[in-house]
Amino acid sequence: MQCPVIKLAQQLIQRKSISPNDAGCQHLLTEYLQRKGFYIEPMHFMDTENLWAYHKGSDPGPTLLFAGHTDVVPAGDESQWVVPPFSATLKNGYLYGRGAADMKGALAAMIVAAERFVTAYPQHRGRLAFLITSDEEAKATNGTVKVVETLMQRNEHIDFCIVGEPSSIKKMGDVIKNGRRGSLTANLIIHGIQGHVAYPNLAENPIHKAIPMLQELTTTIWDQGNAFFPATSMQIANINAGTGSNNIIPGDLFIQFNFRFSSELTVEKIKQHVIQLIDRYQLRYDLQWSLSGNPFLTEPGELVDVVKQTIQQYTGIIPTLSTDGGTSDGRFIAQMGTQIIEFGPINATIHKVDEHVKIADLQILSKIYQRIMEQLLLC
Repeated sequence: MQCPVIKLAQQLIQRKSISPNDAGCQHLLTEYLQRKGFYIEPMHFMDTENLWAYHKGSDPGPTLLFAGHTDVVPAGDESQWVVPPFSATLKNGYLYGRGAADMKGALAAMIVAAERFVTAYPQHRGRLAFLITSDEEAKATNGTVKVVETLMQRNEHIDFCIVGEPSSIKKMGDVIKNGRRGSLTANLIIHGIQGHVAYPNLAENPIHKAIPMLQELTTTIWDQGNAFFPATSMQIANINAGTGSNNIIPGDLFIQFNFRFSSELTVEKIKQHVIQLIDRYQLRYDLQWSLSGNPFLTEPGELVDVVKQTIQQYTGIIPTLSTDGGTSDGRFIAQMGTQIIEFGPINATIHKVDEHVKIADLQILSKIYQRIMEQLLLC
């Protein structure tokens, strides 16, 4: 008989849920949860489907949330895949398919773990909850952030949260994320005066004017990080000027740069520093900011200890705590004062051709998730 975790993971992968299209994944998960008596509340905002669900035990206690996303990135050129990306093929001990590692495999492990837990302990304390979205890989504007806003308006409280992002690097369980850096993007336009390259005295080249400022921007040391976060980094992501002609001095220069910042900095401090820098070089400019999320951190305590001990119990590995990598929906849930960790499969093939995950890893992952439920929701 096929393992329930792998069967569900295959069913999810076979649904072509390119962000923000859920493609029926949440309907499938709802069927699983309803069979075990979960309260189900779809929360759809604009083009995004979201699912809020929970099972309430007989005694008061904490709320333990498992969070994840059903959407995936596009597969790209499908002819480059060893197997079709949405076939969910089992091969040589691996499950192949878009979303196998990020993060339909973890979703399947969570749901099956919840089924087993509620069957064995229907009178557990507190609540076992799920928050599942379909726009994590895209704009992330109508998904988890909107559900969290709704829950906060209701004065809901979530004590603990496991986000099923693929956190492991070489072996399943070797790394868990107990926080993430903030992400702040600047869209800067330096204004000049367009003209003929043969008559620079009649024009003002914004590229030439901006180079000294950009040199200082790229060599600035923003902080040294701290015990939990690496130093803040700034990277120029896009830069553009000119019409494509070799005889026109451009009128404007567009520069987009992104900060991945630690808890040593605030958004306001970054903005203030950048504005002072630009003004010092007497540039004419327009500047717009976009905040994707502030840094968040769960320091060692009840949740981190339980997760680390459980991983060691099932894998023999003592996981390393990390806050590196990109952003996740944990940044929205953190606004509720929730203890959050991210723990899931190996991330080596996420967003790549031939994305895959070890079958055995998903089976162990589901057991770890179940044991975490037992540790936090049983007396």
